[in-house]
Amino acid sequence: MQEPDDLCPALKVARIDWRWKENALAHHTDQYQTQELVVRRGKPWTLTLTFSGTKPSGNLTFIVETGATAALQAKTRVAFSVTRAHNGAWSAVQTSSDASSVTVSISSPANAIIGRYNLSVRAGSGSTTPHTTLGTLALLFNPWLQGDDVFMSNSAERQEYVLLEFGLVFVGSSNRISRSGWNYGQFQAGILDICLAMLDRSRSFLQDPLSDLTRRNDPKHVGRVLSAMVNSNDDRGVLQGNWSGNYQGGENPSSWTGSVDILRQWKSSGFKPVKYGQCWVFAGVLTTVLRCLGMATRMITNFDSAHDTDRNLTVDVYYDESGNPLSIGADSVWNFHVWNESWFVRPDLGSAFNGWQVIPLGFNVPARKERSSGLFQCGPASLVAIKEGDVDLRYDCPFVFAEVNADRVTWTYNTSTGVKKRLYTETKSIGQSTSTKAVGSYARVDVTDEYKYTEGSAKERNVFEKARSKLNINTLSSTSAYLLPPKPSISGKFKLERTPEVGKDIHLALMLTNHASEPKTTEVNMTAWTIVYTGKPIHEVWKNTQSVTLNPKEEKTFPVKIAYEDYQQHLTTDNMIQTTALCHPQEREGDGDALVERVITLENPSLTMKVLGQARVNKTVQVEVLFTNPLAESVKDCVLQVEGSDLLAEKLRLDARPLEARQQEVIQFALTPTKAGTKQLLANFSCDKFQDIKGFETVEVAQ
Repeated sequence: MQEPDDLCPALKVARIDWRWKENALAHHTDQYQTQELVVRRGKPWTLTLTFSGTKPSGNLTFIVETGATAALQAKTRVAFSVTRAHNGAWSAVQTSSDASSVTVSISSPANAIIGRYNLSVRAGSGSTTPHTTLGTLALLFNPWLQGDDVFMSNSAERQEYVLLEFGLVFVGSSNRISRSGWNYGQFQAGILDICLAMLDRSRSFLQDPLSDLTRRNDPKHVGRVLSAMVNSNDDRGVLQGNWSGNYQGGENPSSWTGSVDILRQWKSSGFKPVKYGQCWVFAGVLTTVLRCLGMATRMITNFDSAHDTDRNLTVDVYYDESGNPLSIGADSVWNFHVWNESWFVRPDLGSAFNGWQVIPLGFNVPARKERSSGLFQCGPASLVAIKEGDVDLRYDCPFVFAEVNADRVTWTYNTSTGVKKRLYTETKSIGQSTSTKAVGSYARVDVTDEYKYTEGSAKERNVFEKARSKLNINTLSSTSAYLLPPKPSISGKFKLERTPEVGKDIHLALMLTNHASEPKTTEVNMTAWTIVYTGKPIHEVWKNTQSVTLNPKEEKTFPVKIAYEDYQQHLTTDNMIQTTALCHPQEREGDGDALVERVITLENPSLTMKVLGQARVNKTVQVEVLFTNPLAESVKDCVLQVEGSDLLAEKLRLDARPLEARQQEVIQFALTPTKAGTKQLLANFSCDKFQDIKGFETVEVAQ
């Protein structure tokens, strides 16, 4: 006679076969470097249980539960018996059996909570029957499954945005875009554990554990929580931001070449914020974390990016009467800004807003209080909503809309009297060359038209006015109260005479044109400042004032030289110098001041890497790095740092000898690849005269 369910003893399981290889291949999780089963929600996976003695004759019941505490596990616990077919909920189906073992296929709902689960089994269906613990598994989002909110139909895009462990970040300025590699490393040892720890250490979880846990089925919630956790402004997040130009006590943000080292440092320090990060570092880390959890994610760089802190869709930029840039007010225009996009549906907004969702990061300058729901987090904002001006929709659309489409108002400010004067308003300068890495190559793809209609078009202006209307911004705003001065009769531009390089004098020309039909005399105040990429001025390195007379319709060119010896001590690792020329006409009536400005991005010397032979799995291969000192003086304190997922177990640091003037250094090291496929090797070289010279090389690893 069969025992009642509640009298059945605990099952004695002799062996558990998680069928790791076949499950991992089927779930596209075979790259995770972990001993734990990693599967994706909504797709069945297989488990074989071998019992001590004869297998139980009755039905089996499986139990799953998730949560960091026993109380949470009790509230998320689901028990399900073996049935004939999967039903969209947690379910188990027997696929084969013999005298002592049974193989079952287990599936979760397509909207299951993601995270780490405990799995156990008991005989029969009685709730009081003792259960046998089988182990843990990690359940992730499933972009391969049409029923999952993160489903992405294009296989090449899934390969790029979910499975690729390396990428590019675009930096510089709109007139000189450069690129560097980034090691995401989402499948490297320990990274999945760290990503799950970020969820359990978030303020959202600490304030209401059950609410946060049960919302981890929603990519909107997960993305929003992790955007807050990547920075440390509100919690013990991963990175501490620093835009001061002084990075003592931590790493210069420009020195990072990947996320793995940052995430591991955060964990090994007892989850203390890693010093320091800036926008592309935040975005690189968030890309790693979201890809690791199964959300298709990419990095976006927006050049001439507005930071509109008062939600009026304009940014105000100030100069003094001599043309020096001033840090007045909270608004600013960054030379570039990097954020994330992640792909998922928006049932809260409607299907028209599905697709790429913007999750900006790295804007958390402590002096600026750009908060969302009281936290330093932002998004997700639907990319469609941004383009269409639907800034009243969740989340944080006004801030993102302004980043790519605000109007810029330029002022002069008299530091003695406090009087400010509006010079001009630009409607087309904000949001230039918005860029991301191409799918399957290192090419740059311009996605500006995904964020806004063509600048200056009737459609773009209509969308801008629609956004202003939704934010109840009066057309007769405070900016409009300042009368626009007469249009200046003189215009100008700075033109580079040759490519600017760190270690060399900068040669450029100021070209001024008189558009009037009579001669014009103007006082030209020229300045050059080193800046950080946010536009913050650091130090004046050159200035000049001269009186210029231009005949009717005449164009004149004035050579400008900024000596290396003048800027070398003040150049930041962003390698940026802002030049301005403020032209005051002698005859003020009927004529306005003209401002000419340009950001110069200096190029570092090149770093060359070469793999000396065919890279093969578990075989050592030598790599050669070449650097030539371009200066007429020696350099010292030379350090090379190298990393690459599946090429090096951890970041390599090599000290190099001092280099005399024009001397070349050849640095060799060995790497032993652990996996076949296309990999990225990244190097960062620094010395006392050059900081963070980057290089990367694609390495094809054979079996």
